[in-house]
Amino acid sequence: MGTRYGNETANTAFFGLIGVSRREINPPLGIYARNWGAGSTDISVGFHRPLTLTCLTFQTYAGEQPLVLIGADLGWWKSAADELKLRKGILDSLGLEESRLMFCLSHTHAGPSLSTADADKPGGEWVEPYLGQLKEKAVDAVLEALNAAALSTLEWRYGTCDLATNRDLPIEQERRVVVGFNPTAEADDTLLIGRVTDADGNVTATLVNYACHPTTLAWDNRLLSPDYVGAMRELVESRTGGLVLFLQGASGELAPAEQYVGDTEVADAHGRRLGYAVLATLEGMGNKETILNYSHVVESGASLAVWNRRKMAPSAQIAAVRSQVAMRLKDMPTLSEIEAQWLACTDLVLKERLWRKKEIRKTVGEGDTSAMPLWVWRIGNACLVGQPNEAYSGYQQSVRAACAPVPVSVINIVNGYAGYLPPEDRYGDDMYAVWQTPFAAGALEQLEKQTIDLLKQILS
Repeated sequence: MGTRYGNETANTAFFGLIGVSRREINPPLGIYARNWGAGSTDISVGFHRPLTLTCLTFQTYAGEQPLVLIGADLGWWKSAADELKLRKGILDSLGLEESRLMFCLSHTHAGPSLSTADADKPGGEWVEPYLGQLKEKAVDAVLEALNAAALSTLEWRYGTCDLATNRDLPIEQERRVVVGFNPTAEADDTLLIGRVTDADGNVTATLVNYACHPTTLAWDNRLLSPDYVGAMRELVESRTGGLVLFLQGASGELAPAEQYVGDTEVADAHGRRLGYAVLATLEGMGNKETILNYSHVVESGASLAVWNRRKMAPSAQIAAVRSQVAMRLKDMPTLSEIEAQWLACTDLVLKERLWRKKEIRKTVGEGDTSAMPLWVWRIGNACLVGQPNEAYSGYQQSVRAACAPVPVSVINIVNGYAGYLPPEDRYGDDMYAVWQTPFAAGALEQLEKQTIDLLKQILS
């Protein structure tokens, strides 16, 4: 995905007050952490790498309500009530409008439970206190970022990384699609990097928007871990000096080819692979606040087009919109019917699936449609899109194509969670993303259209 347009490269920059901060968010060891139905244990015994929360704030001027972007090494929300309590606590503590906060989960599958409904499970008594600590640390991080905010420039560049592969594997003899590496299908390899530099040209933060499930570590792993994100972050921060904020892209059908292991070195290798792609993209960005501009032709053995770097004028514009998408729901059992099935089930794998189905039913309600939130931000000459579900990568591809050359960061699992958003033409397949999702066929396409409409409005 390029950012060239006409006779110069695109001006993606924002100039304003940008704050950066981080908190470690390791939960107490022994907290309930069963993320895999195939797992044999309920709690983790140690840490592979620290879990962190990274915060960036954006303002045009001091005193303006900031845009607050938070990235946390956490999995997903099982309960809409738990997520809303945390987010409302942050908003109320900061006096912040709902449209101006995105709390983004990396989607690690080696993190602690975030569901207070797990209180009766081994280590489940730690979940509610942990969520309270998470809220306090998030508020502290935002306040620190705002207090330290300095005039800075945010610029974007697209790159590529081939870590992500397609994970919808057809098993023809079984007439179903399983979740695992499909070497015959293409995968979106788009990487979007945001670089924040201060007045002296020092890198203070790097935003990494990439779509790939952190499912390297699975049922044989007993350590809490950010998965591949941890090693990526360590590598990039060691080279740039700034903090890294990871944003999980539209990764519904994307994951590493090698996954479901207990070996943490595999996750670290994945992270370094992504990290070097991030560094390569940063190398291509050039000096702060410059773009390549077509200059003239030099006649030599061939007619040579000369492009030179020139200073550009960054934008100071900020805008935030929160909308809702009324998504039609599939025909589903009622909440009481799912609860009865769960109580009667003795198979651990099926019981885990029913538990998740029960929590999803609570989240979307029992009507014919469910209002799913959508956040669209403009920061200078770039946009960020956040939504709570697991959209397939076609969503980010369509959104970016519609807005080119403006870079668009597309983020899954923002401010909530309900389920997958596979393309309409996959609903005839026997596959996890289709039977897991509460949404009817066409929901992804509906989200795509509304997102593009909102982006065009905010950019105009």
